[in-house]
Amino acid sequence: MDVIINGERRAVPPRTTVEEVVRSLTHRPAGIAVALNDEVVPKAGWAITEVGEDDRVDVLTAVQGG
Repeated sequence: MDVIINGERRAVPPRTTVEEVVRSLTHRPAGIAVALNDEVVPKAGWAITEVGEDDRVDVLTAVQGG
């Protein structure tokens, strides 16, 4: 199944969760926010929220600056 992760089309297994997508990108999920099709997914829902065919997943890292 194909999904778009941070603007890049990638193949993932069916029933892949948001948590698995995040884990595929980083081992440190602190300071990470995720949007699925432009809707923020609360961290408590990552493990139960599955991505579907052609879904768009944006994984964002908080950055400090001034």
